[in-house]
Amino acid sequence: MYIEVKNVSREYTQKGTTFKALDKVNLNIARGEFICLLGPSGCGKTTLLNSLAGFEQVTEGSIKIDGAEVKEPSIKNVTIFQNYGLLPWRTVQKNVELGLESKGMAKQEIQDIADKYIDIVGLTAFKKHHPYQLSGGMQQRVAIARALAVDPDIIFMDEPFGALDALTRMKMQDEISAICKNQQKTIIFVTHDIDESVFLADRIVIMTPNPGKIKTIVKVDLCGTRDRTSTDFLKVRDWVFAEFEMKEKDQIDYFI
Repeated sequence: MYIEVKNVSREYTQKGTTFKALDKVNLNIARGEFICLLGPSGCGKTTLLNSLAGFEQVTEGSIKIDGAEVKEPSIKNVTIFQNYGLLPWRTVQKNVELGLESKGMAKQEIQDIADKYIDIVGLTAFKKHHPYQLSGGMQQRVAIARALAVDPDIIFMDEPFGALDALTRMKMQDEISAICKNQQKTIIFVTHDIDESVFLADRIVIMTPNPGKIKTIVKVDLCGTRDRTSTDFLKVRDWVFAEFEMKEKDQIDYFI
């Protein structure tokens, strides 16, 4: 298995009080999977993402990627946050080139790679623009292009579309879904939006709070292009919604 999460717990202590953000989490992820971590605020999904990415150390248990235990962030993986993380003094082109500059490549090679991914996200006409000249959706596309340009093994995404309006959000979902299929990347995506998780994920990891646990995992068997209005899509969405309403003893077999 490519990513292995075994009996992971994460506790925080502040002013003599201990808070358990994660409690005995177990999860296996295959290479090339698109996994959505879904749940309400406080369920530990971002803590789990940060632990997978190496930004936080677990209190108990272990996380391994390709057989190696995660102790710190890896240059093989990238994380995309909700705030885009673009450098305002750099153009679109220069922002996308940022991660490539540390690899010792020739200048022309860096430019060619950046141009390729700027084109993939549909921003060739804007590559000389600065972030303040772009909409929120366009800025997020720059962040995605920058992430893809360094050819990461895994892309971690922490509610990257949360600040976007509904129409732009759906467009970005379309784009990241297409990119994922074409680039065959492993993606771990945090969201609290059920529709978004059903549209994007191969599997949805449903988490519950106090403390953060995996309640169940839903395999999304929707072949081909996903239609948000189709009967099958709505059925899966309703199943996921119902899971939040059920007690553990009432879980339905088709979620497992």
